[in-house]
Amino acid sequence: MAISEWADGAARMMERWSTQAAGMLQPSLRLGVTGLSRAGKTLFITSLVANLLRRGRMPGLKAEAEGRILAAMLTPQPDFDAPRFDFERHLSDLYGSPPTWPESTRQIAQLRVSLRYQSSGMMGRLAREVVGDSYLNLDIIDYPGEWLLDLALMEKDFASWSNEALTAAKARAQGEGAEAVAGRAFLNWVAGTDFAAPLDEAAAQQGAALYAEFLRAMRQAGFSRLAPGRFLLPGDLEGAPALTFAPAPPERTARRGSLRATLAQRYEAYKALVVRPFFTTHFAKLDRQIVLVDALGAAGAGPAQTEDMALALRDIMSAFRPGERSWLGALLGPLWPRRIDRVLLAASKADHIHHSAHPALMELINSLLAETVDRAAYRGAAVNALAIASVRATVEDEIRHNGELLPAVRGRLAESGEDAALFAGSPPRSLAALKSEDWSRDCFQSVAFAPPILEAREGEGPPHIRIDKALDFLVGDRL
Repeated sequence: MAISEWADGAARMMERWSTQAAGMLQPSLRLGVTGLSRAGKTLFITSLVANLLRRGRMPGLKAEAEGRILAAMLTPQPDFDAPRFDFERHLSDLYGSPPTWPESTRQIAQLRVSLRYQSSGMMGRLAREVVGDSYLNLDIIDYPGEWLLDLALMEKDFASWSNEALTAAKARAQGEGAEAVAGRAFLNWVAGTDFAAPLDEAAAQQGAALYAEFLRAMRQAGFSRLAPGRFLLPGDLEGAPALTFAPAPPERTARRGSLRATLAQRYEAYKALVVRPFFTTHFAKLDRQIVLVDALGAAGAGPAQTEDMALALRDIMSAFRPGERSWLGALLGPLWPRRIDRVLLAASKADHIHHSAHPALMELINSLLAETVDRAAYRGAAVNALAIASVRATVEDEIRHNGELLPAVRGRLAESGEDAALFAGSPPRSLAALKSEDWSRDCFQSVAFAPPILEAREGEGPPHIRIDKALDFLVGDRL
């Protein structure tokens, strides 16, 4: 090893020890927030932080219920290379006139909430007498779920990924929907392209554009497994060669300089330049994780979308490396590989159905992820599922139909802004039930609601459903 390499390694080691020493005085917990399209990640973080700063609606957070959280405030985030989550603007959107839902997540963002609290138990009281109150820095990392799906690409070569992508495109190309039309357009390009010929940049660009359009149409139709994620959210990589590739039919050999060989090289460049840095810089540092799921929207779209969502969530859970951190990991912190030890699966938009239908929603989530959850629990991770609403857009009501009172929800419809009371019905309790002829989609409606008219109240954040219980599961043990 060269002296310069040894010195650089020693400097990094000292930096890690310095970080860990500072963490002993004010420990931090890194909470990853992700989810699939339209699951409501930005809204969740905005409501979570607002309700942490003004905790009048947080009785389910045990430390708050016991009066042990003394103060909470926003403080500078630790990572200088990540954009700050624009909490103030998103909160202003919610309380605006008229109110609007915050914009969806398009890039990674971070926010730190620092908590001052009193520890519970005998050891906590003894420590408080010696060093005073305790502190915890909660670092919230927001990132698109599509980026997380890219982690599965790290274990696939170009041929394996191409085979899966082409199989999926052929399956979705059947029918009359926009995703079927886009799928056929892409497959026509594949059929008419000579991949063994020398690179034609125009052909590569056309293939990438058609495949990206197919992924966008799939997302619009309610599907979830949409990798590569940057094809949907390219950011500053738009037009770069690392995003100018598409799946190609299998071939034993690819002549150097051919279109197939170039597409394979760009696929590997995508993994090296996009996927791996995201993992090492952000994802690998997480301690806890919440995954937001729009299970109601998937169930309303149909069995194919629901099954696709389940497969996407399975891929996401396998990327988390869930398991309990050892005592050595807790001691060494940045010097020891982190392992996510708590994962919350949150079925969002629970306010779109009556609370009597929430158990069915939870059964659906648990049935879709039973095997994955069991595997995580076997490795020592705590996994929980909750039905939540980041901001409650409805109130519960009753409507009379054929002489019978039905449990309903009332809110402003997103499409028209009109106030309406709706009997949404109950979602299916499993994928098998969704596919069964005994369960009709006519018995369940997934309706989009406009944001409620909110009135700012002293000491209270936005109204929600179970945000406090979600936070208690994710960070309560550290308070």
